[in-house]
Amino acid sequence: MAVDRLHQLLGGPQTVLSAWSSLGDPVVHETLLRSFDVLTLDVQHGLQSIDEIREGCARAVLMGKPAVVRVPIGDLALAARSLDFGATGVILPMVEGPEDAAAFARALCYAPVGTRSYGPARAVDLFGLDSGKTYMDLANRSIVSLAMIETASAFQQIDAILAVPELGGIFVGPSDLSMAIGTNGLDPNSTEADDAARTLVAKAKAAGKASAIYAATAADARRYREMGYAMICVASDVALLRAASNAIVHDIRA
Repeated sequence: MAVDRLHQLLGGPQTVLSAWSSLGDPVVHETLLRSFDVLTLDVQHGLQSIDEIREGCARAVLMGKPAVVRVPIGDLALAARSLDFGATGVILPMVEGPEDAAAFARALCYAPVGTRSYGPARAVDLFGLDSGKTYMDLANRSIVSLAMIETASAFQQIDAILAVPELGGIFVGPSDLSMAIGTNGLDPNSTEADDAARTLVAKAKAAGKASAIYAATAADARRYREMGYAMICVASDVALLRAASNAIVHDIRA
């Protein structure tokens, strides 16, 4: 898989569908990768160890699919380390404004553009490149940094966030955003949340940036696809396992 595959997918005509994984088992990742275009590892709320993040990224690359990692709040060290593991996209949650977005985006770029430390030995091997220099040049052009928009402050400052030149795009978190800007608490399907999602995707497109969002269900994903989101992360491995388990037990007992 090429280092710029995720970048290419996000700029293409078809909506990119990503798995959302909270589990660390590489067999789970492999199963998801057979269906989805991308594997997103949710390290913020997930159960993965460092070894499992490393193996998840490697499994994706070796299966010809991009890996994205959502790191914990403010964890720029893991953001950069995930790239060394072979990820080509990173989501940073709870970005509050352009300063957060700029520090994040620059942490994923090598000098002189950014502050990423040099040491991509594993990534070079995974992508089958001839040198670290080749990887470095490709990475600075291709790595996708997605600032998560889920607070009132980020929503209010979206134009300034999107103006950060190194930033690849935004990732919308409808649940937290609904609590931040709505009137009825947690309700990612509220009118306010949908209106905000439409505003955000329109602004991202106008700025020439990638747009991504989380969808809890297929119906949500179809709605966000109609809004024009480039990438949609759908459900989660835990949710899919729970739903399938409930369905088969109900079917048997019914």
